[in-house]
Amino acid sequence: MRDVAFAPPAASPLTGGLADSVFETAARTPTRPALARRSAGSGAWEEVTAVELRDEVVDLAKGLVASGVSPGHRVAIMARTRYEWTVLCYALWAVGAEVVPVYPTSSRDQVEWILRDSGCVGVVVEDEQSVMTVGSVCASLPALRHVWQLDAGALEDLAHLGESVPVTTVDSLRRIVLPDSTAVIAYTSGTSGRPLGCALSHRSLASPCDTLLAGWGHTAAPPGQQPSVLAFLPFSHVYGLMIQGLCLRGGILMGHQPDLGATALAEALRSFRPTYLYAVPSVFEKIYKNFLRAAQEAGRGALFERAAETARDFAAAVERRRLGRGSGPGFDLRLQHALFERTVYRKLRASLGGRVHRATSGGSPLHRDLSLFFEGIGIYVHDGYGLTETGGGVTMQPLGREKSGTVGRALPGTEIQVADDGEILVRGPSVFQGYVNDDAATRAALRGGWLATGDLGSLDSDGYLTLTGRKKDVIITSSGKSVAPYGLEQRLRLHPLVHQAVVVGDNRPCVGALITLDPDFLTHWRGGLSIQGDTPSREMREENALREEIGRAVAAANSAVSRSESIRVFRVVPEPFDQANGLLTPSMKLRRDSIVAHYAAEIDAMYQSRARLPRQGTPDEVLSWDDADDVFR
Repeated sequence: MRDVAFAPPAASPLTGGLADSVFETAARTPTRPALARRSAGSGAWEEVTAVELRDEVVDLAKGLVASGVSPGHRVAIMARTRYEWTVLCYALWAVGAEVVPVYPTSSRDQVEWILRDSGCVGVVVEDEQSVMTVGSVCASLPALRHVWQLDAGALEDLAHLGESVPVTTVDSLRRIVLPDSTAVIAYTSGTSGRPLGCALSHRSLASPCDTLLAGWGHTAAPPGQQPSVLAFLPFSHVYGLMIQGLCLRGGILMGHQPDLGATALAEALRSFRPTYLYAVPSVFEKIYKNFLRAAQEAGRGALFERAAETARDFAAAVERRRLGRGSGPGFDLRLQHALFERTVYRKLRASLGGRVHRATSGGSPLHRDLSLFFEGIGIYVHDGYGLTETGGGVTMQPLGREKSGTVGRALPGTEIQVADDGEILVRGPSVFQGYVNDDAATRAALRGGWLATGDLGSLDSDGYLTLTGRKKDVIITSSGKSVAPYGLEQRLRLHPLVHQAVVVGDNRPCVGALITLDPDFLTHWRGGLSIQGDTPSREMREENALREEIGRAVAAANSAVSRSESIRVFRVVPEPFDQANGLLTPSMKLRRDSIVAHYAAEIDAMYQSRARLPRQGTPDEVLSWDDADDVFR
């Protein structure tokens, strides 16, 4: 091993199951708001107290018992992030059942595989379309006995069915759930091959939550306020499950937002007004681009860019001071920052509800520039690291010693090693029990008590972890140069026109990239062009301008790497990588192999054009596009 980081002891260990927190909170603070749900009529947020939540969980648990659900049975939940998800999840845990989260956008084959591999006795879906998807595969699922539909009143029917079941039955079942009992079978994204079912115990899921609450919970809201979180990330992913656990174990008011559309999410943030924000890097990237686009549409783009630069400079100076490497912002910088606080920053915070002052980014690394920007406008974003096999987070930024561009240090009770080949290894109470029905994969992942994550990274002298990519994603060019693609892709996405980027180059003479454009910003960008002339001429000049702009984005990404690692050829592709075309997993991860296969002809043409000289006005670091390439089709 090359690098090792040890952490101090963890918080007090779990003694029961995850459902206990609902019952304990109801007994301790019965009137404290636990959840918030939208009113069916007005759409206003209505609070649900801890005791009301407990009673709903008990009623539903009784219905599950009456339906024949027993300890150890597995029940899938195939729904968006909504109120019923949480109530159902805790009811299942209360009777000792195991939850199998399934993305509601999963394909028929994915649904069949997960339900069959996990041996589910029941599945809860949202709507009639999902009922039809499950119904089409029922013949191959001998263990499946129940299909419940939320939109058809399934939970109300279950509660009615369980009216004759004594409450003591639920209490008895809940009390026999042990910390090491399996709570969740969470399936990996399946970027290559079949998804694997990760068995996560109650301890695995509770440990990172309790550790984070013990060390960081007081930062979720100003003193005297109840912290609140708007949950919009899918509970089908372990990150979403961790957010749910943090809220219910930490007394944090949680609202649910199932619609991830930009307009709906923005409205929910403004109306719910969370004090803390949990998101993934793509959400923070989108928020920044929306800020920029709104400023430009209002004729204040230059002002915003100056304010953004000041925010980053101010945050970087503050970071140097807290790490003991500088004296902090100078007088001029403090003055500029104070001016922009009055004119820009507080308006940006208001668009997120006005109460968010801290946030956490997970799922993949957040670019340092974005982290500094948000800190500079008054919302510090903790960048953490975790994976499905660890039940959520394994690192976090130490309070008062945060370092942007890293994912922080190991959580108390967790150990991290970096192997000689750069792979990150993790050991601690949150590590999973193994893969369901796949002993070989379990043995490959768990090595002497250490989890081989498949992620690449490094530890600095202070124990901060920096991620550099996935081991299986490393590109090796024909000259033998190894390139980790994630950093380049991350820097490309910082450009407001770039929506997605996939770096390619295995067995090729140089590194290349496939790029998709952000449709909202592209429309805005086109509207800002002042190109005159007839339609064919105008379209040609618009296309040339777009080529040059994307060329500048590529050149900016290349500025952080050596020439041999830089993107030498690229192509804008006309459609996004999404689940509909099979190029994105349900957890929004790129299916790299599928993308390369899907665009094989475009990749070949891209490399064949490499020998051509760059056009005038295109950055030297980037070679010209094919004449036949048309980004508008």
